[in-house]
Amino acid sequence: MSRSQTIPARSIRLSTLNDAQRQAVSTLAGPLLVLAGAGTGKTRVVTYRIANLIAHGTSPSRILAVTFTNKAAREMQQRAAELLGRAMRIKPEISTFHSLCVRILRRHIDRLGYPQQFAIYSRPDQEGVARAALREISAPSAALRPGDLLAIISRWKSRGIDAATAMQHAESDREHLAAVAFRRYQAALRAVGAVDFDDLLLCTQELFAKFAEVRRAEAKRFDHLLIDEYQDTNDSQYRIVKALASGHRNLCVVGDDDQSIYGWRGAEVEHILRFQVDWPDAKVVRLEQNYRSSGRILAFANALIANNQNRHPKILIPANPEGPAPVIHQAQSEDEEAEFVAKDLKQFLAEGRARPNDFAILFRTNEQPRPFEQALRKANIPYVLVGASSFYDRREVQDVLAYLKLAADSGDEMALLRIINTPARGIGRAAVTRLREAANAQRVSACELLARPDRIGSISPKAAGAMQQLHALIQRYHHAFENRQRGARRSLADCARQLLAEVRYQDEILQRYDEPAEQEARTNSVEQVINALASFAKRTPQGGLQDFLNEIALASFDEEKDKESQLDRNAVGLMTLHSAKGLEFPHVYLVGMEEGLLPHRRAVEVGDSAIDEERRLCYVGVTRAQRRLTLSLALSRQKWGKARPTQPSRYLFELTGQSEKAAGRKDARTGRLVAK
Repeated sequence: MSRSQTIPARSIRLSTLNDAQRQAVSTLAGPLLVLAGAGTGKTRVVTYRIANLIAHGTSPSRILAVTFTNKAAREMQQRAAELLGRAMRIKPEISTFHSLCVRILRRHIDRLGYPQQFAIYSRPDQEGVARAALREISAPSAALRPGDLLAIISRWKSRGIDAATAMQHAESDREHLAAVAFRRYQAALRAVGAVDFDDLLLCTQELFAKFAEVRRAEAKRFDHLLIDEYQDTNDSQYRIVKALASGHRNLCVVGDDDQSIYGWRGAEVEHILRFQVDWPDAKVVRLEQNYRSSGRILAFANALIANNQNRHPKILIPANPEGPAPVIHQAQSEDEEAEFVAKDLKQFLAEGRARPNDFAILFRTNEQPRPFEQALRKANIPYVLVGASSFYDRREVQDVLAYLKLAADSGDEMALLRIINTPARGIGRAAVTRLREAANAQRVSACELLARPDRIGSISPKAAGAMQQLHALIQRYHHAFENRQRGARRSLADCARQLLAEVRYQDEILQRYDEPAEQEARTNSVEQVINALASFAKRTPQGGLQDFLNEIALASFDEEKDKESQLDRNAVGLMTLHSAKGLEFPHVYLVGMEEGLLPHRRAVEVGDSAIDEERRLCYVGVTRAQRRLTLSLALSRQKWGKARPTQPSRYLFELTGQSEKAAGRKDARTGRLVAK
């Protein structure tokens, strides 16, 4: 290592860390489990540990740190750069699991029969393939919708189950139907050399299992492996980590089993619970000093989570003062609950003690925010419904990306069918139907027939001419983007701008939307795609259009990016407990604290393991609060237009140190819960 890449050990100021943090940062070899409770500075520990490894002679290029979201990876990279000095020529590799797998697959996926320049299908692309698969097997739409099929396929893939073996794992008529469609779905992806988001992990796992030389080659790239949020790993990620670390055994995992809330997405809390079984010589460090919440909030959190039996024992210790006692409010109905929250919030704002974005209203299900939105609007309090929609789901964004996908791959049938008559060019619905029927009958892509409308059958001369013109446009821009990659002067953004101008996409926006504000918003979304393309080209000079599209596909699955942009507004945040993970607010309202909501009715039906995960979800909600926590419930709630009595959540009793009363709780109207 050159002197310019070395950091003197004394330059890493470990004195700024507490004892447990310093112990984790100073452990530089062997398996290490860092149990990082909520608000205990886990990102600080990971970045300091990276810096300390380099200070003790490890080349940055030999360190791999993996996390789950692009936001976390960016934050880690930024903090590491601040510690190491931004002038360092070589940096550690810090990325998400999926980005890591993309790089591995680019080197080796041809061994699995895929092209090295494979495409990554975004959610709308997947839905199109899923819809076609269900149509092929004549599945009734009432039995299985495309979104339902994708959810089942994703659940299977996260458990390492592929299309060939899915039928063996199907447990219901619906899942048997899904297993048949899964085969068609996967075959359609392979036919066009594409993978979905879950395939990135599954294909990497398959590579490591089938090709020992690939596994060894990838493992030898690094001497140290750090995994963030280890409690959220699924089976594929778990196997990939073991494959990469089993040689050098320098594996540091950081996480908190008490915050494992993604079991429905395939995450296995057992991975962090059995770490010492997998790695018997592992050192364990507990981070328990909490720098986020007041002492009284942490007392609630500790009392709650202690009711989970299968966990690593730990207690959050407050670094902050006691603060006000958490409040439990019982309202007569869900409307009165929402009015109470809005009134309480408005009083704080009127006194100038807080800004709207200091507040968060957290709920368990997506159906709950309606009365809160109504109450906040009535009180003229700005709010944002976090996670309600993604930038990449917007119609105009998907249209622009479809044009770019066709420019990158002129055989992308899904992209073609999306924009074939957008903007309108005289190719009506009947002509599109005949095009698809002819493609199916002749077993060719619809893209291939676009240039030969004479092979389609009975379509109008206008539609035939429009198809040929569209084919010519696609081919022209395919060559334009390729020539740019070979060194032509026009930039990626210039090519994209010219393409959208030629198809007159702005006219489509003006025709589709009447309101000037809506037109401007939609135009701005298109501009953001072009801006993203320009930023990508500046950041990755050697990257081509397909590389940009792959990056966008990965970003479209990153909920954190949209969450971050939504919370930039000075508005009250309304969000589910799952969306709140990783965030913190001075004031938190945890609403709907009732049996059937939290814990959710489905969890109650499943039993103990699901109840434990719901308890962890409640714990995550409580530990989002910094200074003030309010928990609320409605004594009755509307069900199909009629008020029905509710029961208080068992977690309210546990939070207040009355867990022995939870089993014998009665109707919520029989008594008030008093916070200790």
